[in-house]
Formats: sequence, structure tokens, C-alpha cells
Amino acid sequence: MSSSGTGPLRLGTRKSLMATTQSQMVADELTRRTGRAVELVGVTTEGDVSKALLAQIGGTGVFVNALRDKILSGEVDFAVHSLKDLPTAETPGVVLAATPARDDARDALCGPSKLADLPRGARVGTGSPRRIAQLLALRPDLDVVPIRGNADTRLRKVTDGELDAIVLAYAGLNRIGRLDAVAEVFETDQMLPAPGQGSLALECAAERDDLRAVLGAVDDAVTRAAVTAERTVLAVLGAGCSAPLGTFAVVEEEKLHLTATAASVDGSRQIRLSASGHPDRAERIGRELADRMLAQGADQLMGERD
Repeated sequence: MSSSGTGPLRLGTRKSLMATTQSQMVADELTRRTGRAVELVGVTTEGDVSKALLAQIGGTGVFVNALRDKILSGEVDFAVHSLKDLPTAETPGVVLAATPARDDARDALCGPSKLADLPRGARVGTGSPRRIAQLLALRPDLDVVPIRGNADTRLRKVTDGELDAIVLAYAGLNRIGRLDAVAEVFETDQMLPAPGQGSLALECAAERDDLRAVLGAVDDAVTRAAVTAERTVLAVLGAGCSAPLGTFAVVEEEKLHLTATAASVDGSRQIRLSASGHPDRAERIGRELADRMLAQGADQLMGERD
């Protein structure tokens, strides 16, 4: 294989601007830390060519599966994903080898004005049930419009006047140099991000101990603890990536603080709870918080979606 010894590592990536930009960031950091050369290998997925809304073709997992297939076939050595796209169920033969230091996890409103200044009944675009639910909890009068496509395609809908605003991840906008479009960044008490938002995930074949060691050079323990807690909530609630669930964990002074919300899609009902503990207990903290949410009826909220 080309990756044996000192040959360049082959990094599988989707071909979108966002994906190649974040993959190149990881490649550069890996080379800086380990001295290994990394080459990007573009992969086209069903999610990139289908016109259907993501939820109809299996959610964001369609992007992930195509890259995992390339890892398992040996066509690429590893892949970089947006961690929030990763299904929580483990895939045989593939392992999460590293979670680099997290970027800003918050959501951003893109358009000419802040949320409070949008006109009554304003058309706001997002393809995420989580964002829809939390937007409507803040502004029940909004006309939330489902959209998909890459960031530039979505932003164009605002400049063309088709929409009054859209919501995107701040980290992604930062990576592609489009912070000029941001009117407001939502604090986490207004809108909780998706589990793992702002984080990247490096996956490789489970049997490649040599490669896992190399990729581990960019792993960030604080990020891993935070996203482990968040993704455990998602896994325990049994919610797919398209569920209206927001979570956010932060580690401060050796303590992990986790908050999660489950909402009905119309934003009228919301269960929001918090928990804390040592980062080493990240999975248990997430599990216990999810159990408390279930005890308050979070599973019924999950059922209130189309």
C-alpha cells in the first residue's frame, strides 16, 4: 500500500469546498506534527449528486458511508468527516482514530439583520429539524423553509431575495472564509448545536494500528471528552442525525459541563437539562443525562416530527 513506511497517506474527502478545505487543514497539521506527506483523494457520494432532501436519502450518513467504503476497500488510508455527520452506531472494521481540537461549535444566522430584527413571518432557510425547532421556539412567527446544498448555494438564496436569512454552522463559514455573511452568532442558551458540531473526525481501518498511532498525533483529549458526552446523549435517545436534538459540552478546570435539549419540531415543547462531572466520565455523564431526558418524555418529543 502506498501508505506503508514513508509514502504519502491517502486522505479520502468529499469534493465540496467545505470538505476539501477542512481535509487540507487536517493534512497540513498531520504533516507538521508527524512529517508524513498526505494527499487528498476526492470521493463523490450519493448525497452530493442527489437532489432529494438529506432526510429522504438516509441523512448525512450517506456522505460518511461512501468514505468508509473507500477505507475498507483500501482505496484510501483515512477519511475526514464533520463529526456531527457521523452516525453513533459503530461500523465494523472502521475506527474513530482522532478528534482534532474543536472549532467554534455555535450556529450563525446569515442575512441582513439579527433574528430579533427580521420582519414578522420572515422566511428563514435550514434543512435541520434541530435548528427549525429552536428557531421556532425563539420566533414562532417565522416561516422556516427546508433547504439543502452547499454553503454558497444556500447563501445565494439570501442575496437573491428568495429567503430573508439562513442558519449555518459558524465553524464551516469560518473555514470557507464567509464570515462576512454572518449577522448574528447564536449563543448556546439560544440554540444548542448538533452533537459534535464544529469538530472533525478522522477514521481509518481498525486493523491499522500503525496508522491509528500516526493519526493520534492530532487528537485533542478535551475535544474528545466533550463530543463523547454529546454523542452519547444522541446514541441513548436513539435519535438519528435528523432528530431535533441539541447538545453542547465544554471542559473547564477539569470539569465537563453538558447541556442537551430535545424539542418538538414546531418548537412548542422543549426539554432542556444539564449535568457535569470529570471529563474521564464523559460517556457516563451523557448516558445519565439522556436517561433523565427520557424520564421527562424526550422520546415522545422525538415522535413529533414528520
